[in-house]
Amino acid sequence: MRTISENRCFGGVQGVYAHDSQVTNCEMTFGLFLPAEAEFGPVPVLWYLSGLTCTHENAMSKAGAQAYAAEHGIALVFPDTSPRGEGVADHEDYDLGKGAGFYVNATQNPWAKHFQMWDYIAEELPRAVTASFTIDSERQSITGHSMGGHGALTLAMGLPGRFRSVSAFAPISNPLNSDWGRKQLGAYLGEDETGWAQHDASHLMWQNGFDGEVLVDQGTSDQFLELLRPEALASAMATRRQPGTFRMQQGYDHSYYFVQTFIPDHIDFHAEALWQ
Repeated sequence: MRTISENRCFGGVQGVYAHDSQVTNCEMTFGLFLPAEAEFGPVPVLWYLSGLTCTHENAMSKAGAQAYAAEHGIALVFPDTSPRGEGVADHEDYDLGKGAGFYVNATQNPWAKHFQMWDYIAEELPRAVTASFTIDSERQSITGHSMGGHGALTLAMGLPGRFRSVSAFAPISNPLNSDWGRKQLGAYLGEDETGWAQHDASHLMWQNGFDGEVLVDQGTSDQFLELLRPEALASAMATRRQPGTFRMQQGYDHSYYFVQTFIPDHIDFHAEALWQ
């Protein structure tokens, strides 16, 4: 574990760290906010997964989450969205390759060597974080924005019992039926669509649901509504009778101003589950 930076933040520490990943076969960077309580013992953790084109830094700098996490004594982890570095495959399109890992384990060339983001987020990074910092691995929740909302929902439903709560801001809700999904799942996983469904939040919600509370916020003025397909997830939640809340927020777009506005609600929501 290599320390890139550490800054005092709301009584705790906002750090940026790097480590060699055996899963992605490259160095990975992540942000970690530790509240003041971490000086005295393990604290609960909320994972924040970011969206297309983002790194660990976007949400760390723009979401405004640290102040509210500090109030509740919760750690925040901000992973990167893809492998990076020399030799890592990329694409000329912004929504494929670096910055667009889609939180799946790629099986197709040239992506398979590095793009193992499901295993990285689900297994390797949690082990690294809990081994090096005062994190309570028994108390975890997860959230995310856009592509990160897709990742948060699919990881939460795909790993039963791991997370106490899940939330999402404007998630890519139905990639099986969207150009933000079919393009990437086809490139990373191949043309056989039978393996794609486990990475579709609406399908997983309809099939399995989540064994806890769910909170989803979606702006009505989001410029990517046709790609996000929030109606599919809302319908699946209703059909499943999933405990939780799906909110359409009047006039909000896809930006971090939207995330900043509702991050206090999401932190409060996760704190209630994490401190039970």
